[in-house]
Amino acid sequence: MNTAATIVLIVVIVVLLAGAAVLVGRPMMRRKHLQGRFGPEYDKAVEQYGDRRVAERHLADRERKHRDLDLKPLEPAAREQYATEWTNVQERFVDAPGDAVAEADALITRLMHERGYPTGAHDTRIELLSVEHGHTLEHYRKAHEIARLNEAGRAETEDLRQAMIHHRALFDDLLGQTYRPRNSAASRSTHDHRSGTTNPTGTTGTTTTPAEYDARAPRFDTTKPETR
Repeated sequence: MNTAATIVLIVVIVVLLAGAAVLVGRPMMRRKHLQGRFGPEYDKAVEQYGDRRVAERHLADRERKHRDLDLKPLEPAAREQYATEWTNVQERFVDAPGDAVAEADALITRLMHERGYPTGAHDTRIELLSVEHGHTLEHYRKAHEIARLNEAGRAETEDLRQAMIHHRALFDDLLGQTYRPRNSAASRSTHDHRSGTTNPTGTTGTTTTPAEYDARAPRFDTTKPETR
């Protein structure tokens, strides 16, 4: 084999190897991207569809739909107002836990709408929220399940307390986890000695992982304080 033929053969081999590397590497890069973007929702999708490639196609489709949304951050005044409204809902939990859970759900729906998310079918909400809020989305699912039990009159007080914890996880994520409002539960201790009521979520306004919401939330007395 002459030198020219050898060079041509080497070039062909290099091109073939480069093409093979692209074919192998591109799916791996795509998978890594989706795993990082969706977090636990990636594994949930694989479990749901029963095939990794099918799940990845669905997740990529969610990303495309998400890009079409006109999402926008809240103005500082709006964030402050939402944080204050959450505190008011939270404080009503002692007197009317069922109503407080329903109000918390409505508040989150309104917050989603103002941020630019659709608020129609629950499954559509879940899919689009999963793109940027996959790490707290399981909380929203659990809160939704408890809300359905509450509507059917089958939710216990402890169930409702858990619903408030789950709602708070997504609420903070939508509002901004590092945000520290001046007039909210973030600036109060878990127990308010002036009123005798207890913060059902036990949150502090700092960045909190989903697991920490469950671990840090204390049990609390749902009865009204004795009047003296």
